[in-house]
Amino acid sequence: MTPEREAKIKKVLNHRQGGLVIVLENVHDPHNISAAMRTCDAVGVQDIFVLNNSIPRHKKFGKTSSASALGWLTVRQFSDTAECMKAVRELCDKVYATHLGVQSHSLYELDLTQRVALVFGNEKEGVTQECLDLCDGNFIIPQVGMVQSLNISVACAISLYEAFRQRNQAGFYNGQPTLPEARWNTLAEKWGLITETDNAENTEQQL
Repeated sequence: MTPEREAKIKKVLNHRQGGLVIVLENVHDPHNISAAMRTCDAVGVQDIFVLNNSIPRHKKFGKTSSASALGWLTVRQFSDTAECMKAVRELCDKVYATHLGVQSHSLYELDLTQRVALVFGNEKEGVTQECLDLCDGNFIIPQVGMVQSLNISVACAISLYEAFRQRNQAGFYNGQPTLPEARWNTLAEKWGLITETDNAENTEQQL
């Protein structure tokens, strides 16, 4: 590995955001999922939960749409809503779903510097009621057009870049890792930055 490659991987890992994840529920078009993956990688989101409780599990995602981002992300697929949300809660304290309702808040009113998950529903019906019941609240992306909807990957990109803006202002991208050390090391090993020999030597030094 070249020094330039090593420096880039370290920089990316130090910008990965612990406690910021997305959930994609019953998204039919795998290219929409792949486009969301590309945005996740761009803003430092590591964990994506793909929940298919009413459609079959995806066998593959659009490689072109993801621009190879899939290889740098942790994608977990679920078919049970409760099981998925339980796993999400292990990483996040708050879960908000995109949903147009009476009690929905604007995206720009949310505190996205906390440990938070953002849930996006499918292209036609949105987030299911079962999933909404397990969330802490709902949010909308303000719009002034005739058609009050956005493509799922566009909605995801807008939401994640608002999270990026808030977190950047709060210093989350200052080069200090926000991932837990064990998670940082696991990803570093997966990406070829740390070898098994390095881990063994570190263990011996600790002993």
